[in-house]
Amino acid sequence: MSPRRERSEEFTSYYGRPILKQPTWHAVDIAGYIFAGGLAAASSMLAAGAQHSGLPRLERRTKLTALTAISVSALALVHDLGRPERFLNMLRVAKPTSPMSMGSWILSVYGPLAGASAVSNLLGILPRAGRACGIGAAVAGSAVATYTGVLLADTAVPTWHDAHKVLPFVFAGSAAASAGGFAAALTPLEEAGPARRLAVSGAAVETVMVLAMERSGHLSAETLHQGRAGTLMRLSKACTLAGVTGLALGGQRSRAVAAVCGLAVAAGSAMLRFGVFEAGKASTLDPKYVVVPQRERVDAGQDRRGSGRLLFGDRMKAQSSNPSARSWT
Repeated sequence: MSPRRERSEEFTSYYGRPILKQPTWHAVDIAGYIFAGGLAAASSMLAAGAQHSGLPRLERRTKLTALTAISVSALALVHDLGRPERFLNMLRVAKPTSPMSMGSWILSVYGPLAGASAVSNLLGILPRAGRACGIGAAVAGSAVATYTGVLLADTAVPTWHDAHKVLPFVFAGSAAASAGGFAAALTPLEEAGPARRLAVSGAAVETVMVLAMERSGHLSAETLHQGRAGTLMRLSKACTLAGVTGLALGGQRSRAVAAVCGLAVAAGSAMLRFGVFEAGKASTLDPKYVVVPQRERVDAGQDRRGSGRLLFGDRMKAQSSNPSARSWT
Protein backbone atom coordinates (compact mmCIF):
# COMPACT_ATOMS: atom_id res chain seq x y z
CA MET A 1 0.00 0.00 0.00
CA SER A 2 1.37 3.43 -0.91
CA PRO A 3 2.20 5.99 1.81
CA ARG A 4 -0.46 8.32 0.40
CA ARG A 5 -3.09 5.61 0.63
CA GLU A 6 -2.11 4.74 4.20
CA ARG A 7 -2.25 8.34 5.32
CA SER A 8 -5.57 9.03 3.63
CA GLU A 9 -7.16 6.00 5.28
CA GLU A 10 -5.82 6.79 8.75
CA PHE A 11 -6.67 10.49 8.76
CA THR A 12 -9.63 11.80 10.76
CA SER A 13 -10.51 15.37 11.63
CA TYR A 14 -11.90 16.73 14.87
CA TYR A 15 -15.28 15.07 15.44
CA GLY A 16 -15.09 13.76 11.87
CA ARG A 17 -16.43 17.05 10.53
CA PRO A 18 -15.50 18.52 7.12
CA ILE A 19 -12.87 21.25 7.06
CA LEU A 20 -14.40 23.07 4.09
CA LYS A 21 -17.99 24.10 3.56
CA GLN A 22 -19.74 22.70 0.50
CA PRO A 23 -20.28 25.22 -2.31
CA THR A 24 -23.65 26.88 -1.86
CA TRP A 25 -24.21 26.84 -5.62
CA HIS A 26 -27.10 24.73 -6.89
CA ALA A 27 -25.98 21.97 -9.25
CA VAL A 28 -28.73 22.47 -11.83
CA ASP A 29 -28.21 26.23 -11.93
CA ILE A 30 -24.43 26.48 -11.94
CA ALA A 31 -23.51 23.33 -13.86
CA GLY A 32 -26.27 24.24 -16.32
CA TYR A 33 -24.95 27.80 -16.53
CA ILE A 34 -21.44 26.51 -17.27
CA PHE A 35 -22.64 24.08 -19.94
CA ALA A 36 -25.01 26.52 -21.67
CA GLY A 37 -22.41 29.29 -21.63
CA GLY A 38 -19.82 27.03 -23.23
CA LEU A 39 -22.32 25.86 -25.85
CA ALA A 40 -23.20 29.47 -26.70
CA ALA A 41 -19.58 30.60 -26.91
CA ALA A 42 -18.40 27.80 -29.19
CA SER A 43 -21.55 28.19 -31.34
CA SER A 44 -20.63 31.84 -31.93
CA MET A 45 -17.14 30.81 -32.98
CA LEU A 46 -18.59 28.21 -35.36
CA ALA A 47 -21.04 30.81 -36.69
CA ALA A 48 -18.18 33.19 -37.50
CA GLY A 49 -16.50 30.44 -39.50
CA ALA A 50 -19.74 29.66 -41.33
CA GLN A 51 -20.22 33.36 -42.04
CA HIS A 52 -16.75 33.56 -43.57
CA SER A 53 -17.21 30.33 -45.58
CA GLY A 54 -20.61 31.27 -47.01
CA LEU A 55 -22.71 28.61 -45.26
CA PRO A 56 -25.93 30.54 -44.51
CA ARG A 57 -27.96 27.72 -42.94
CA LEU A 58 -25.15 26.68 -40.62
CA GLU A 59 -24.57 30.35 -39.75
CA ARG A 60 -28.21 30.97 -38.87
CA ARG A 61 -28.61 27.84 -36.76
CA THR A 62 -25.44 28.41 -34.79
CA LYS A 63 -26.26 32.06 -34.14
CA LEU A 64 -29.73 31.12 -32.89
CA THR A 65 -28.23 28.36 -30.77
CA ALA A 66 -25.80 30.86 -29.27
CA LEU A 67 -28.58 33.33 -28.42
CA THR A 68 -30.78 30.64 -26.89
CA ALA A 69 -27.97 29.05 -24.90
CA ILE A 70 -26.59 32.31 -23.47
CA SER A 71 -30.13 33.31 -22.46
CA VAL A 72 -30.54 30.01 -20.60
CA SER A 73 -27.10 30.45 -19.05
CA ALA A 74 -27.93 33.96 -17.81
CA LEU A 75 -31.28 32.85 -16.39
CA ALA A 76 -29.61 29.97 -14.54
CA LEU A 77 -26.99 32.31 -13.07
CA VAL A 78 -29.56 34.88 -11.96
CA HIS A 79 -31.74 32.15 -10.48
CA ASP A 80 -28.82 30.89 -8.41
CA LEU A 81 -27.98 34.42 -7.27
CA GLY A 82 -31.56 34.82 -6.08
CA ARG A 83 -32.07 38.41 -7.25
CA PRO A 84 -31.21 39.88 -10.68
CA GLU A 85 -29.64 43.00 -9.19
CA ARG A 86 -26.87 40.88 -7.66
CA PHE A 87 -25.46 40.29 -11.13
CA LEU A 88 -25.59 44.03 -11.83
CA ASN A 89 -23.81 44.69 -8.55
CA MET A 90 -20.88 42.58 -9.77
CA LEU A 91 -20.39 45.09 -12.59
CA ARG A 92 -19.69 47.92 -10.15
CA VAL A 93 -16.05 46.79 -10.00
CA ALA A 94 -13.63 45.44 -12.61
CA LYS A 95 -10.95 43.41 -10.86
CA PRO A 96 -8.51 41.65 -13.22
CA THR A 97 -7.34 39.24 -10.51
CA SER A 98 -10.89 37.99 -9.87
CA PRO A 99 -12.29 35.37 -12.28
CA MET A 100 -15.79 36.17 -11.02
CA SER A 101 -15.42 39.88 -11.78
CA MET A 102 -13.84 39.30 -15.18
CA GLY A 103 -16.41 36.63 -16.01
CA SER A 104 -19.26 39.03 -15.29
CA TRP A 105 -17.80 41.59 -17.66
CA ILE A 106 -17.05 39.00 -20.34
CA LEU A 107 -20.68 37.82 -20.23
CA SER A 108 -21.89 41.43 -20.36
CA VAL A 109 -19.89 42.00 -23.55
CA TYR A 110 -20.62 38.66 -25.17
CA GLY A 111 -24.38 38.47 -24.57
CA PRO A 112 -25.42 41.64 -26.45
CA LEU A 113 -23.04 40.86 -29.33
CA ALA A 114 -24.45 37.34 -29.73
CA GLY A 115 -28.00 38.66 -29.49
CA ALA A 116 -27.49 41.44 -32.02
CA SER A 117 -25.82 39.06 -34.46
CA ALA A 118 -28.64 36.52 -34.22
CA VAL A 119 -31.42 39.13 -34.56
CA SER A 120 -29.72 40.75 -37.55
CA ASN A 121 -29.35 37.39 -39.28
CA LEU A 122 -32.91 36.29 -38.52
CA LEU A 123 -34.64 39.54 -39.55
CA GLY A 124 -32.23 40.53 -42.29
CA ILE A 125 -31.64 44.00 -40.87
CA LEU A 126 -28.31 45.85 -40.66
CA PRO A 127 -26.38 42.94 -42.18
CA ARG A 128 -22.95 44.58 -41.94
CA ALA A 129 -23.44 45.47 -38.29
CA GLY A 130 -24.75 41.97 -37.66
CA ARG A 131 -21.70 40.36 -39.22
CA ALA A 132 -19.42 42.65 -37.20
CA CYS A 133 -21.26 41.67 -34.02
CA GLY A 134 -20.88 38.02 -35.00
CA ILE A 135 -17.11 38.40 -35.21
CA GLY A 136 -17.09 40.21 -31.88
CA ALA A 137 -19.17 37.45 -30.29
CA ALA A 138 -16.70 34.86 -31.56
CA VAL A 139 -13.78 36.74 -30.01
CA ALA A 140 -15.55 37.20 -26.68
CA GLY A 141 -16.80 33.63 -26.89
CA SER A 142 -13.28 32.27 -26.64
CA ALA A 143 -13.13 33.72 -23.13
CA VAL A 144 -16.67 32.64 -22.20
CA ALA A 145 -15.83 29.04 -23.09
CA THR A 146 -12.86 28.89 -20.72
CA TYR A 147 -13.26 31.38 -17.89
CA THR A 148 -15.61 29.10 -15.93
CA GLY A 149 -12.79 26.57 -15.65
CA VAL A 150 -10.58 29.30 -14.16
CA LEU A 151 -13.44 30.34 -11.88
CA LEU A 152 -13.87 26.86 -10.39
CA ALA A 153 -10.12 26.26 -10.11
CA ASP A 154 -9.70 29.53 -8.19
CA THR A 155 -11.74 28.18 -5.26
CA ALA A 156 -10.55 26.12 -2.28
CA VAL A 157 -12.56 23.09 -3.45
CA PRO A 158 -9.87 20.36 -3.70
CA THR A 159 -10.93 18.60 -6.92
CA TRP A 160 -11.38 21.86 -8.80
CA HIS A 161 -8.28 23.57 -7.43
CA ASP A 162 -6.02 20.57 -8.05
CA ALA A 163 -7.15 20.54 -11.70
CA HIS A 164 -6.34 24.22 -12.28
CA LYS A 165 -3.82 23.46 -15.04
CA VAL A 166 -6.22 21.42 -17.21
CA LEU A 167 -9.76 22.43 -16.25
CA PRO A 168 -9.98 25.40 -18.68
CA PHE A 169 -8.88 23.08 -21.50
CA VAL A 170 -11.42 20.46 -20.42
CA PHE A 171 -14.17 23.06 -20.63
CA ALA A 172 -12.90 24.45 -23.94
CA GLY A 173 -12.93 21.00 -25.56
CA SER A 174 -16.33 20.26 -24.05
CA ALA A 175 -17.76 23.55 -25.36
CA ALA A 176 -16.48 22.83 -28.87
CA ALA A 177 -17.87 19.30 -28.80
CA SER A 178 -21.32 20.43 -27.66
CA ALA A 179 -21.54 23.26 -30.22
CA GLY A 180 -20.42 20.97 -33.03
CA GLY A 181 -22.84 18.27 -31.94
CA PHE A 182 -25.84 20.60 -31.78
CA ALA A 183 -25.00 22.19 -35.11
CA ALA A 184 -24.52 18.79 -36.78
CA ALA A 185 -27.93 17.72 -35.48
CA LEU A 186 -29.73 20.86 -36.69
CA THR A 187 -28.00 21.64 -40.00
CA PRO A 188 -28.55 19.99 -43.42
CA LEU A 189 -25.82 17.53 -44.30
CA GLU A 190 -24.35 19.55 -47.15
CA GLU A 191 -23.47 22.45 -44.80
CA ALA A 192 -22.78 20.51 -41.62
CA GLY A 193 -19.20 19.44 -42.39
CA PRO A 194 -17.54 22.11 -40.19
CA ALA A 195 -19.91 21.22 -37.34
CA ARG A 196 -19.04 17.53 -37.53
CA ARG A 197 -15.32 18.30 -37.58
CA LEU A 198 -15.68 20.65 -34.61
CA ALA A 199 -17.59 18.00 -32.65
CA VAL A 200 -14.95 15.33 -33.29
CA SER A 201 -11.96 17.58 -32.60
CA GLY A 202 -13.58 19.10 -29.51
CA ALA A 203 -14.40 15.65 -28.16
CA ALA A 204 -10.80 14.57 -28.72
CA VAL A 205 -9.45 17.54 -26.74
CA GLU A 206 -12.05 16.97 -24.04
CA THR A 207 -11.15 13.28 -23.70
CA VAL A 208 -7.41 13.86 -23.53
CA MET A 209 -7.76 16.63 -20.95
CA VAL A 210 -10.21 14.64 -18.81
CA LEU A 211 -7.78 11.71 -18.75
CA ALA A 212 -5.00 14.10 -17.72
CA MET A 213 -7.22 15.43 -14.93
CA GLU A 214 -8.17 11.95 -13.72
CA ARG A 215 -4.58 10.67 -13.81
CA SER A 216 -2.92 13.76 -12.38
CA GLY A 217 -1.85 11.93 -9.21
CA HIS A 218 -3.76 14.29 -6.93
CA LEU A 219 -5.62 12.51 -4.15
CA SER A 220 -8.79 14.52 -4.87
CA ALA A 221 -8.96 13.10 -8.41
CA GLU A 222 -10.48 9.93 -6.97
CA THR A 223 -13.76 11.80 -6.49
CA LEU A 224 -14.10 11.81 -10.28
CA HIS A 225 -14.56 8.04 -10.15
CA GLN A 226 -16.86 7.74 -7.14
CA GLY A 227 -20.56 8.17 -6.44
CA ARG A 228 -22.76 10.38 -8.56
CA ALA A 229 -19.77 12.15 -10.10
CA GLY A 230 -18.24 8.86 -11.22
CA THR A 231 -21.53 7.76 -12.80
CA LEU A 232 -21.87 11.04 -14.69
CA MET A 233 -18.26 10.92 -15.89
CA ARG A 234 -18.66 7.36 -17.20
CA LEU A 235 -21.91 8.23 -18.96
CA SER A 236 -20.25 11.32 -20.44
CA LYS A 237 -17.44 9.26 -21.94
CA ALA A 238 -19.88 6.66 -23.32
CA CYS A 239 -22.12 9.28 -24.97
CA THR A 240 -19.19 11.22 -26.37
CA LEU A 241 -17.47 8.16 -27.80
CA ALA A 242 -20.67 6.79 -29.35
CA GLY A 243 -21.60 10.20 -30.73
CA VAL A 244 -18.29 11.05 -32.39
CA THR A 245 -18.01 7.52 -33.80
CA GLY A 246 -21.42 7.85 -35.39
CA LEU A 247 -20.67 11.33 -36.74
CA ALA A 248 -17.37 10.20 -38.22
CA LEU A 249 -18.74 7.03 -39.84
CA GLY A 250 -22.28 7.93 -40.88
CA GLY A 251 -22.97 11.55 -40.01
CA GLN A 252 -22.17 12.79 -43.49
CA ARG A 253 -24.63 10.41 -45.19
CA SER A 254 -27.69 10.26 -42.93
CA ARG A 255 -29.49 13.21 -41.35
CA ALA A 256 -31.00 10.90 -38.73
CA VAL A 257 -27.59 9.53 -37.73
CA ALA A 258 -26.17 13.06 -37.59
CA ALA A 259 -29.04 14.23 -35.38
CA VAL A 260 -28.85 11.34 -32.91
CA CYS A 261 -25.07 11.28 -32.70
CA GLY A 262 -24.73 15.05 -32.54
CA LEU A 263 -27.14 15.23 -29.61
CA ALA A 264 -25.27 12.36 -27.94
CA VAL A 265 -22.04 14.36 -28.10
CA ALA A 266 -23.81 17.39 -26.62
CA ALA A 267 -25.32 15.22 -23.87
CA GLY A 268 -21.87 13.86 -23.06
CA SER A 269 -20.59 17.41 -22.72
CA ALA A 270 -23.42 18.33 -20.36
CA MET A 271 -22.85 15.28 -18.16
CA LEU A 272 -19.15 16.11 -17.99
CA ARG A 273 -19.92 19.55 -16.52
CA PHE A 274 -22.32 18.06 -13.98
CA GLY A 275 -19.83 15.31 -13.13
CA VAL A 276 -17.02 17.79 -12.44
CA PHE A 277 -19.39 19.87 -10.33
CA GLU A 278 -20.47 16.86 -8.24
CA ALA A 279 -16.87 15.71 -7.80
CA GLY A 280 -15.96 19.11 -6.41
CA LYS A 281 -18.81 19.02 -3.92
CA ALA A 282 -17.81 15.53 -2.80
CA SER A 283 -14.20 16.60 -2.22
CA THR A 284 -15.27 19.14 0.39
CA LEU A 285 -16.92 16.49 2.56
CA ASP A 286 -13.81 14.44 3.38
CA PRO A 287 -11.08 16.34 5.27
CA LYS A 288 -8.35 14.09 3.85
CA TYR A 289 -8.46 15.93 0.52
CA VAL A 290 -7.34 19.08 2.35
CA VAL A 291 -5.02 17.80 5.07
CA VAL A 292 -3.18 14.88 3.44
CA PRO A 293 -1.78 16.99 0.56
CA GLN A 294 -0.80 19.69 3.08
CA ARG A 295 1.09 17.15 5.16
CA GLU A 296 2.83 15.79 2.08
CA ARG A 297 3.97 19.28 1.09
CA VAL A 298 5.26 19.89 4.62
CA ASP A 299 7.08 16.54 4.63
CA ALA A 300 8.65 17.28 1.24
CA GLY A 301 9.85 20.64 2.51
CA GLN A 302 11.27 19.09 5.67
CA ASP A 303 13.15 16.50 3.62
CA ARG A 304 14.84 19.26 1.63
CA ARG A 305 15.79 21.25 4.74
CA GLY A 306 16.89 18.28 6.81
CA SER A 307 15.54 17.05 10.11
CA GLY A 308 16.82 19.91 12.26
CA ARG A 309 13.40 21.60 12.60
CA LEU A 310 10.40 19.93 14.15
CA LEU A 311 6.94 20.02 12.62
CA PHE A 312 4.35 22.06 14.46
CA GLY A 313 2.59 18.97 15.82
CA ASP A 314 5.88 17.52 17.07
CA ARG A 315 6.73 20.80 18.77
CA MET A 316 3.36 20.78 20.50
CA LYS A 317 4.02 17.26 21.77
CA ALA A 318 7.50 18.22 22.96
CA GLN A 319 6.14 21.25 24.81
CA SER A 320 3.41 19.25 26.53
CA SER A 321 5.86 16.54 27.63
CA ASN A 322 8.48 19.05 28.82
CA PRO A 323 6.82 22.06 30.48
CA SER A 324 10.22 23.66 31.09
CA ALA A 325 10.83 23.98 27.35
CA ARG A 326 10.35 27.62 26.29
CA SER A 327 11.44 27.64 22.67
CA TRP A 328 9.50 26.39 19.65
CA THR A 329 12.65 25.94 17.54
